[in-house]
This record gives sequence, C-alpha cells and structure tokens, in this order.
Amino acid sequence: MQDTVAILLFVGVVAYALLGGADFGAGFWDLTAGGADRGRRPRHLIDTSIGPVWEANHTWLIYCLVILWSGFPTAFTAITTTLYLPLVFAALGIVLRGSGFAFRHNALRTPEQRLYGAVFALSSVLTPYSFGAIAGAIASGRVPTGGNGNALTSWNHPTSHLGGILAVVVCAYLAAVYLHVEARRAGDTALARYFRDRGLAAGAAAGAVSVAGIFVLHSDAKRLFHDLSHVALPLVIGAAVCGVACILLLLTHRTVLLRQTAAAAVALVVCGWGVAQYPYLLGTHLTIDEGASPRATLQVLIVVACVAGVTVLPSLVLLFRLAGRGRLTIH
Repeated sequence: MQDTVAILLFVGVVAYALLGGADFGAGFWDLTAGGADRGRRPRHLIDTSIGPVWEANHTWLIYCLVILWSGFPTAFTAITTTLYLPLVFAALGIVLRGSGFAFRHNALRTPEQRLYGAVFALSSVLTPYSFGAIAGAIASGRVPTGGNGNALTSWNHPTSHLGGILAVVVCAYLAAVYLHVEARRAGDTALARYFRDRGLAAGAAAGAVSVAGIFVLHSDAKRLFHDLSHVALPLVIGAAVCGVACILLLLTHRTVLLRQTAAAAVALVVCGWGVAQYPYLLGTHLTIDEGASPRATLQVLIVVACVAGVTVLPSLVLLFRLAGRGRLTIH
C-alpha cells in the first residue's frame, strides 16, 4: 500500500513537470523575447496559450503536497525543515509570477507593463530552478531523516545546481515545442519557425546538460549515478530516444506526435529519477516503508486520489480542449 501511495505521488510530480513546467518555460521565452516591438508577437502567443490554463496547472503541486505530508509525514518534515529556503524561493516565484502575469494585462502605461512583464519572466526562471535544486538535494541524500539539515549547503552543491539548470532548460524545451504547435495551428508560419528554432536550441541544451550531468552525478551523487545507469537505464534510454525523435520531427516540420514525444522524453527523465531513488524517500535513506503513515491514512489517501481522478481530471481535460480550440480567452 505504501508503494501505491508513492506511485500516486509521483504521478502528480510527472503531471506538474509536464504542465506546470511548460508554463514556466513560456515565461523563459517571454524573458528572452526582446524589446516591446520585437517581442510583441511571441508574447501575445504566450499569453493566449497559457492564460486560460496556468492557474489550473498548480492543482498538481497542491496534490503532491497533500499526498506527501499526509502519506509520508517524516519525509515532509525533513524536506521542509531543511530545504525551506528554496521552497520559499519557489513559492515566492509562483506568487510573483501570477501577479506579474495578471497585472501586465491591466497596466495602462508601458513602464508598468515592462515591470510586471519582467517580474513574470524572472519568476518563471526562479521557480523551476528552485524545484530542480530541491530534487537534486533529495536525490543526493542531503536531507537528513530528522530534518533541520544545513539550510545553505543542503541545496548548494553540484547535483542541486545540475537539477536547477536542467529544470529550467527542460521547461524551456517543453514550452517551445508546445508554442510551435500552437503557432502552426494558428497558421502563423513565421512564429512557428521562431519557436521551432528555440525548441531545437533548448533540446540541444538539455542534451548537453544531461551529458554533463553524468560526470556531476558520478562524483557528487554516486548512488543516484549507479542506479540511473543500471536499474533506471531503460527509462534513461527511452528519454534519449524520445528526445531525438522530437528533434527530428522539428527538423522535418512535422507536428504529428510532436508534443507527445517531447512530453514523453521529460516524463521518462522524471520517472528515471523516481526509479533510481526507490525505495528511499530521501535519496539514500528513509525507505518508503519507514516513512509511511499508518495503513488507515494510506487507505484514505488512495480513495481520495481516486475520487479526485474521477472528478478533477475530466474538468482539466475539458479546460485544455477548450483552450486548445481557442474557445477561452483572457481579458
């Protein structure tokens, strides 16, 4: 039963990486779009694409937090009392990002629009970096079981920096692919080419960071490196294959299965991390069995997750379909 709850938790992690990650990546391209005139069209596509759905994507973050603190309270306590600084940065980024995105559309003066736009864009980089650093700290075993670990060194090391950079690059890659498809759907050839080029660049950067990560993990997180290169190797290879397939689809100007291959590549990377860390909750210690709540609590969590799947998932699917068809707009 503990493993079932752990799987349900990781389903939420993957969903947030794919959906929330694409939103954060869109903010990265907003940041690098250039001045007001040069960046107007890309920013308009970003606004119309993520505007109707960006708040809904944080549902998965709430889901993950609820499952973690209810199903594995020891791990939740250890993480929050050790990694509270990157957690605060991530939360601050989410709040500022939402505020900047909302206020930018209501601001009447250009300086105010630029200020709110900068807040939105910079926060879109801060948040995924913080989450990636947290993942690196957990996976490398820097979070003690009893909590209250070093607030600075626990997430300020090569594996956490690797996780943060990879998170930002992967989010940018996902967003570029999704926005390329949206531009193609809208019939805007120039904008489709714009995001296609950025998708290729982000994909190449993700590959380079991943290769560099092999050496980082080998020296800084030996257990994670060993399990990624053994038990989780099929998932790592699958991620690489999907990544290459996505690049080939971009090069050949095809959109069939483009978003699916990009999403699969990212999902397999996240799943590879989970498999490599199993059966530990904190990378190298505190097993799932040791950190799990009583059986009754786990049973309730499973029922709640099933009910949420039946009630929430159809609403999210409908939301994304309406947004994809242009039936939802922002004002």
